[in-house]
Amino acid sequence: MKLILDFLFLMIIGYYTYMFIQLLFKMRKNIIFPTSNEEFSAIRKYPQKPINLPTYSKQKMEIIIYSFVLLLTITMFIIGAFYTQFDGSFYLLLLLPLSNAHNLLNLFAIAEDGLLTGSRYVAWRKIKSFYFVPIDRNHKYYGFSKEVNKGYELIIKKRIFSISCIVTSEEVKEKLTEIFDEHGLKEQEESLYKVSRY
Repeated sequence: MKLILDFLFLMIIGYYTYMFIQLLFKMRKNIIFPTSNEEFSAIRKYPQKPINLPTYSKQKMEIIIYSFVLLLTITMFIIGAFYTQFDGSFYLLLLLPLSNAHNLLNLFAIAEDGLLTGSRYVAWRKIKSFYFVPIDRNHKYYGFSKEVNKGYELIIKKRIFSISCIVTSEEVKEKLTEIFDEHGLKEQEESLYKVSRY
C-alpha cells in the first residue's frame, strides 16, 4: 500500500513541478494581454491589488517562494519514503502547501498559445468557455474597493476546474471578450451561471 501511495504522490509532485517549469518557459514568450498600464491596473487575481508584470524580475519573490514550497515538499517526501511509520495522512499533510500555493504568483496574462495564471499555464485547447459575473452586494469580492465593486469576476471554465480573476473596467472586459472570441471560445450565458450558483 505504501508503494502505491509513494507512486501516486510522486506523480502529483511531478505534475506540479512540470506545470511550474512550463509556466516559467511561457513567461519568456510574447504576451498579448495585458500590454498597457490601464490593462494591468484593471486585472486582479486578488481584490486587494492589481496583478504584477509577467516577467521574472517582477515575479521574483513569488517564484522563489513557490520553488521553496516545491523543494520542501519533495524533501519531506524523500524523508518520509525512508520511514515506514508514516501513513496516508502524512501524504495529505504534504499536499496541503501545494494545494494552496497555485495562486501564489500574482499573475494573469494571455500569451499567443494560452493563459498564464497563478503558477499554471493553460493552453487554449483546454479551455471550454468563459463568463463574466457582475460583482454586486451578494458577491464574495464586494466591499474590497470601489473599483472592484464596479467590476466583474471573469470565470474561465476548463474541463475539470475553473480559473478566475477580477476585471475592473468595461474596456478591458470587452478586450478580453474579443481575445477569447478570436480563439474560438464561447461566452457562457449568465442565466446558466445563476442556475448553477443556487
